[in-house]
Parts: sequence; structure tokens; C-alpha cells
Amino acid sequence: MSIAQPQNTAGSAALRELTLRGFILGALITVVLTAANIYLGLKVGLTFASSIPAAVVSMVVLRLFGNASILENNAVQTQASAAGTLSAIILVIPGLVMVGHWHGFPWFETAALCGAGGILGVLFTIPLRRALIIDTALPFPEGVAAAEVLKLGDEAATGGARDLATGGILAGLFSLASAGFGLLADSISGGFVIGHAAFRMATGFSLALIGAGYLMGIAAGAAILVGILISWGVIVPYFTATAPLPDGTALLDFAQSLWRSKARLIGAGTIGIAAVWTLITLAPAIWRGLNAAAASSRGRAAGGGIERTDRDITPRTIFIILVIALVGLFAAFLAFTGSGGWGAALAGTIWAAGIGFLVAAACGYMAGLVGSSSSPISGIGIIAVVLTSLGLLALPQGSGPMAVPLALFITSAVLAISTISNDNLQDLKTGYLVSATPASQQICLVVGCIVGAMVIPPLLDLLYNAYGFIDAMPRPGMDPNLALAAPQATLISALAKGVLGNTVDWSLISLGILLGAGLIVVDVILKATTSLRLPVLAVGMGIYLPPTIDMTLVVGAVMGWIATRMLKGRSEAQKAAAEHRGILLASGLIVGESLVGVAMAGLIGASGKQDVLLLVGPGFAPTAQILGVVVFVAVCALFVRMVARRA
Repeated sequence: MSIAQPQNTAGSAALRELTLRGFILGALITVVLTAANIYLGLKVGLTFASSIPAAVVSMVVLRLFGNASILENNAVQTQASAAGTLSAIILVIPGLVMVGHWHGFPWFETAALCGAGGILGVLFTIPLRRALIIDTALPFPEGVAAAEVLKLGDEAATGGARDLATGGILAGLFSLASAGFGLLADSISGGFVIGHAAFRMATGFSLALIGAGYLMGIAAGAAILVGILISWGVIVPYFTATAPLPDGTALLDFAQSLWRSKARLIGAGTIGIAAVWTLITLAPAIWRGLNAAAASSRGRAAGGGIERTDRDITPRTIFIILVIALVGLFAAFLAFTGSGGWGAALAGTIWAAGIGFLVAAACGYMAGLVGSSSSPISGIGIIAVVLTSLGLLALPQGSGPMAVPLALFITSAVLAISTISNDNLQDLKTGYLVSATPASQQICLVVGCIVGAMVIPPLLDLLYNAYGFIDAMPRPGMDPNLALAAPQATLISALAKGVLGNTVDWSLISLGILLGAGLIVVDVILKATTSLRLPVLAVGMGIYLPPTIDMTLVVGAVMGWIATRMLKGRSEAQKAAAEHRGILLASGLIVGESLVGVAMAGLIGASGKQDVLLLVGPGFAPTAQILGVVVFVAVCALFVRMVARRA
């Protein structure tokens, strides 16, 4: 099939790749997709692959000039997707605000950390390019999909832009009516009590989460549902039935507090063991990939000339960029620790770069196997913060007030390296399939990291000051219901405090590990005997995340399953067209709601009032609840109909 082979375009060497207009357009798309990913990541702890939306927007804009090439479009999407991926740094770095070390996001420390870490992620995976992309049969799902969109050219630009815009407009209007005007509720929930055991059912009305759930797929959605049932059907009812109810506290409120203090730690243990198991299962393949990369490098060194489509940036250039990135990372650590913290800054730089180098190969291979969006990057963060915290305990800094912040800062650097390692090879796979020059793409990836790093700090500041984080509000009197959950940052900061302060409840985490181990056994049995799977990482998310987030993701996954069932009997071409349409519509939902959220954050920050757009009073809440359900169901039905309509 053409999808698995590089495009053999006559005269492709003469086609333009790196252009000034391409870099400018890439920077503009970077700002949009980075803002969308940061908002979604802070709200739900998930980010989305930005390659396909970036490719579609690039084709629409560059087509206006009349002389754009597929390689120029590929360069733009490479730059933009790198920055969009770098925004996954928000899975850790908000923890510095949550633990009280920062009261905002200082521009230099944040930007230098993100930029230097991202560039190291690009450099660390360059030696793996040939072995993992050309010499193996790894699927690289997002990379192949982006290549197919680029090959479709004008057809993809016209229809794809329409689908992307449709999803964006729908989600933007719904979010404005809900979070802005207050005309629609943003969730519905209820609970009941059996004896002394409390149960809760809830779902949110976020169209961005619907899009994220659709992209996750039914296997992950079903696993999240299992996690919800374990959390709110077993764990929370057990603790509410056995723990004494505090005086003056409603049982359902007590259940919510027990979920936060106990169930989430069990979920953290499940997520941790799932991440470790994933790395263990991939270890043999990663080792083979590293050996193949070394053998390939030796063969190329002895073989003379290198084709344009097999040319990386030169070793001399790699060395220069590596030195600059390491100096930048050291400067970030020095600014963070203060002028007297030279030793801590140097140790942090070496530790972060060393762990980052080790995980780069693992992340690149995981991206090739399951895709960037499905790789357990949050699990990498959990493992990194535990190892870093244990390492700090052996040093004098391990008992000081800087211990927890330093552990979080180091983990943030490791995550920046990991996320770009995850994305780099995916983009290079796209380039391989459209006959791009790897060196040009690697330059675009470096530029994308720099541009993304520059805009991440002000976006984080804007959203934090507008909404706040759960348990970390920037000023008194703010509505905690509007606070951004930042779930991974909350978990990772709690783990750092618990390990370094010896206060973590290891019994609950151990229970989560045992639960995860049992689920892993179930998944192995299912894999060996059926076509079904139970992604254990997703089960852990179902336990750990609030049900208003979890159930919305499940609804999105079920919508994708329904749309697939409706396509039975259609041709392969129609199914492929519907799949592309669904990806773009779902991406549009995410981008539309996220951009409205960022725009509203600007209004809230300028006015100082969270209800700056509110049109109704508290008495409208019951009506808003009904309207929210009706409109939400209608939009979901419309989405499925649009995906499944005959191509």
C-alpha cells in the first residue's frame, strides 16, 4: 500500500522545504496549537497530537501563494507539532505553584527549561532515525496519518479545513454559552447512599473531552469506564462505609474527600505499575533498535555518500547545538536555585540530561509502536519524580526547603526531553513517507522547540491567574469550581512531597500497584485468547481523574465506536475518508474549546472578575442544566452523523 512507502516524486530534491514564510506560518500555528494543548492539559491531563491539524492549516494558507510544495507543508507541520508536543511540560511544571515555590511562571526559567529540554530530545533521537523508521516495521500511526493528509493535497486542504473549522466553531460556541454566558451547565452529577456506602455518577459536557475521547478509541474508553467503576463503585463506597463520618459533614461530601485522599493514591499506584510494565515489555525491542542504530551508523560511516532523503544534520552541528542546549539547561537550573546553588544546578543538569538520554530511546520506540498520543508519558513523569526524589534523599539538598521544588524542576526537564523524543521520530516518519530531508526537519524541530518555549510561560501565567489550580488559587474569592485540575501535576507534586517528607501513604499506593498487577494479568490473558485489550494505564486514569472528566472521555470513545459500526459495509476508501474526517472534527473540538478558554482567560485577567461574561443569575441553574443536557446530546449526535456520512 502507498501508505507504507515513501513518495517518489520526480524532482523532489528541487522542491523548497525551509522558507521564511514557512517558519512564520509555523510560528503562528505553534501559538494556536500550544495554547490549545496547554488548556486541555491543565483541564484534564491529556494533550493531543497536533501534526494533522497543523498540516491542514498549512496547506490551506500556503495554497493561497500558489507555489507551495508538499515538503514546505511538511516543514511547517513539523515545526508546529514540536511546539504543540512540548506543551506536555504542563504535566509537571504547575506543581511548582502547587507546592508554593512559585506564584506564577517566571519567563526565563520556564522558557529555558522547555527550550533546552526540547532541543536535547531532538538531538538524542537523531541516531535512532534510520533504525526505527526505515529498518523496522513500526507503524508510527500519527506519522503515517499526517503523511497521507499531506499527499491528499488540495482535497485534504479543502475538506480538512472545513471539518477542522466545523468542530472548532461547535466547541467554541458551546464553551462560550457554558463557561462564559452561563446559559448551559458544564456537567451533571448525582449520588446515592446504600447504608453507609456512598456512590456517585457524573459526566461533564466538555466537547474538547469528547474529541479527546474519540481520539483515544473504544479500548481506552472501556478501560477508563472500568476505572470509574472501581473507584466509585468499590473503593469510595468501601471507605465511606468503614471510615467514621465527621460531624456536620454530608456523606456525599465525605465521599468526595475520601476519593481525593485515598482513591487517587490507589490510582497513582496503578498508573505507575502500568508505566513500568509498558517499559518492561518494550525493553527487548528498544535494545534491538539501539543495536540496529549502532550497526546502521557504522555501515553509513563506511559507505561514502548519503542521499538527500537520508541526510541528518552534521555531527559538528549536533555537537554545537548540544553544548548550547546543555548550557541553556544549566542556566535554567542556576536561575532556579539562585547564585549560590552552582552545585545543585550542575547536578540537576547532569541528572536530567542523563535520565533524558536513557528514556529518549524508550519514548521514541513507544511512539513508533502505539503513537505519540497513546505513549505513557505521564508514567515517565511518575517514574522520574520518584527516582529523582530518592536520589535527592542521599544528598544534603534532600532535607532542605528546596528539595521538593528541585525534584519537580528536574522532572520537568526530563519530561521536556521525553515528549520531544516521543514526537521527533513521528515527524521524521512523515518526512520519510513524503521524501523530505531529515536535516531540514530536525532544524524545524529545533525552531519549534524555541518558539514553543517562548510562548508557554505567558500562556501558563494567563490561565493560572484567570482560573487557578485546584488547591492553588492565585487570589482569594475565586470560584474553585472553575479551577483547572492539572491532574498529573497534582499527582507528581504529591509524590515528590510524600517521598522526600516520608509522608506518602505507601499502603494505598501499594494497593494500587497490586490492583494494576492483577489488571495486567487480565490484559495478558485477553491478548492471548481474544481480540480484546484492557489498557491498564487507562484504568488508572479512570480511578485517578474526576468522574466529570472520565465519563466525558468515555462518551467520546463510545461515539467513535458507534460511528465505526455505522460504516460497516462501506468501501475501504469511504472508511478511510470517515476516519480522517473524525480525526479532524475531534481535533477541531479540542482546539475550539481550548482557544475560547484561553480568550476568556484574557478577559478574566483584564477585568479581574471570573464572571465577566455571565448573563444569568443563580436561579437559572436548573434551566441551564436541562439546556446543557439537550444541546450536548444534540452536538454529540451531529458529530457521529458527520463522521459516518457517506464519503
